[in-house]
Amino acid sequence: MKKALISDWYYVNGGAEKVIHSINSIWDDFDHFALIDFLNDEDRKFILNGKKAKTSFIQKLPTVKKNHRKFLQLFPIAVEQFDLRDYNLIISSSSAVAKGIKTNKNQLHICYCHSPMRYAWDLREQYLKDAGLNKGLKGLYAKSVLDKIQKWDLSNSDNVDFFIANSKHIAERIKKIYNRESTVIYPPVDVDFFSLEEIKEDYYFTASRLVPYKKTQLIVEAFNELPHLKLIVAGDGPELEKLQKTAKNNIEFVGYIENKKLRSLMQKAKAFVFAAEEDFGIIPVEAQACGTPVIALAKGGTLETVIENKTGIFFVEQSAEKIKEAVLNFETKNFDPQIIREHAVTFSKQRFEKEIKEFVGTKYKEHQQLLNKDNLKL
Repeated sequence: MKKALISDWYYVNGGAEKVIHSINSIWDDFDHFALIDFLNDEDRKFILNGKKAKTSFIQKLPTVKKNHRKFLQLFPIAVEQFDLRDYNLIISSSSAVAKGIKTNKNQLHICYCHSPMRYAWDLREQYLKDAGLNKGLKGLYAKSVLDKIQKWDLSNSDNVDFFIANSKHIAERIKKIYNRESTVIYPPVDVDFFSLEEIKEDYYFTASRLVPYKKTQLIVEAFNELPHLKLIVAGDGPELEKLQKTAKNNIEFVGYIENKKLRSLMQKAKAFVFAAEEDFGIIPVEAQACGTPVIALAKGGTLETVIENKTGIFFVEQSAEKIKEAVLNFETKNFDPQIIREHAVTFSKQRFEKEIKEFVGTKYKEHQQLLNKDNLKL
């Protein structure tokens, strides 16, 4: 069996890349494909077992390493140019265009869907606004591009034989947008690395890429109004400088930090604060694996990973006022780190790999049986 694994892109080691790492832990003989591959050597070793992905023409475009998203209109063309005819099994890891590869009836294509393409669907208006493309002639052109990508995304969903959703939240969106059923297999969380720490220190913690949709600005605004409580912010991104200028003295920025330092801060925090609406959200589960309760937005994947008043508490809208209220509410409660940890273990890397291996194995066997029946008819 010849196998191909295609991802949208490789340039950071994030949640989607942890999925790729786990799939490579099951099968080490994938050929890898992606629109771009700018991984450093350390991340490449972890994610792709040291292999380099075969990339599209987008890899060679000027300034693509700095901002690949500005070439969005070229993504569908680029992914369709990959020649995967020689592969029996194709797994796509997709939140954008990877699932749009061309296949034939003799191939089995399974898509692990982190989300239907956000640019085309739920984050369309936010994408245009953040890019400054919601007005004028440039805005009209950008909207026409997104209209075309939306139609392309909808039509090529038929190229997928089976969808795996990374949460029930995403399964519902796959059904709504593509009218396709999916199987939920939660992403892998390295609960062995993010180990339990029962002794907590007197600070709150948040960590993410500092980009608008993560809503770190709201967390900072909330703690600006809670000067008696300390907040540590980890992460780098375009919003860092603005956040540092608006933050008061009770807020500390530590920038981008390596995993061991991240784990240490996560383990000792009294709570992890999370304001983004994520499709799944691995980092709140990593916090819980450390025995650290989570204060999170009651939307998206966190509704499936956080148990209110047992492993954390929720706030109902993305606003500084609601985050502030949730933090003050948290101050009145007690949480058991052991119970929080036990819940997080149900999202382990081992569980993910077992479920993926069984799913792919079963579907491939069924696919081969169908092909054999068709051949007999001929």
